[in-house]
Amino acid sequence: MNAIITTILSIAILIGLGYFFKRINLLSEKDVTPFNTLVMNLLMPCMIFSALYTADLSLISDLAIFPFINILSSFGTGAIAFIIFKALKLDQKTMWSVIVVVMIANTGFMGYPVNLGIYGQAGFFRAIFFDLGTTALFLILSFILIFKFGGSPKVAIKKILTFPVLWAVILGLIFNIYSIPIGPILDTTITYLGNGAIPLIMISLGVSIHLEGIFKNISMVGITSILKLIIFPLIALFVISFTSLTGLSVDVPIVEAAMPSGMLSLVLAITYKLDYRLTSNCILANTIFSLISLPIIIFLL
Repeated sequence: MNAIITTILSIAILIGLGYFFKRINLLSEKDVTPFNTLVMNLLMPCMIFSALYTADLSLISDLAIFPFINILSSFGTGAIAFIIFKALKLDQKTMWSVIVVVMIANTGFMGYPVNLGIYGQAGFFRAIFFDLGTTALFLILSFILIFKFGGSPKVAIKKILTFPVLWAVILGLIFNIYSIPIGPILDTTITYLGNGAIPLIMISLGVSIHLEGIFKNISMVGITSILKLIIFPLIALFVISFTSLTGLSVDVPIVEAAMPSGMLSLVLAITYKLDYRLTSNCILANTIFSLISLPIIIFLL
């Protein structure tokens, strides 16, 4: 329990620090883009590569199931959301602006630090494989939105193929399996860079917070928060019940499924000209609410 409280409070403090720096004009929202670019293109890939390069791959057969747990849970939640929003007679663009919110979890930016803090490297290692499902979901939803609202399949495929995090996973596994040495200097450099990912992620998230967004579109904020923070992990638990997974290999996927909405859903909303302000408000709200729901879910595991 102490590890849970320590991890969640540490994350909350880092987020609060980013928000405080924004309030005193030490940082501004224009800093969020370079921060996130640095994290996604350098720091997080280094963190992932370092973890996979030194990991014990004896559990690879179990870990291969994780992306499918993510995808099945996402589509189950998305189906429920579709039925609800269809009953509310939302127009297509509004409906898909919130469906992407409940289908894509923040399995990287939030999932990595939470699992690392609570379960250590073993938890982080498992979280990486669950996060691969999020990458697949981004591609699947891109093609769905291309079909519905127009767009270029080439752009969607290019975004995935040039995604540095994906290449960090591929290279980390290859270097591990074939025992390719990288030398102490490069190893230490990669470790240093990877260690900077989590604090910069959290501070950047704090800088991007608009508290007033919670009070806008209150009904959509409430529905999407319940779907993402409660229904999604419950469906993940249901899916896992059909597997032979035990221990951390059960806990980590459920914790990952309980993460708030990911920023990739906002990328989709902006790319395909949906109501990205509504998407952003829903992401913000369930990110804040997750600081309450996550400790409860983790404690119950």
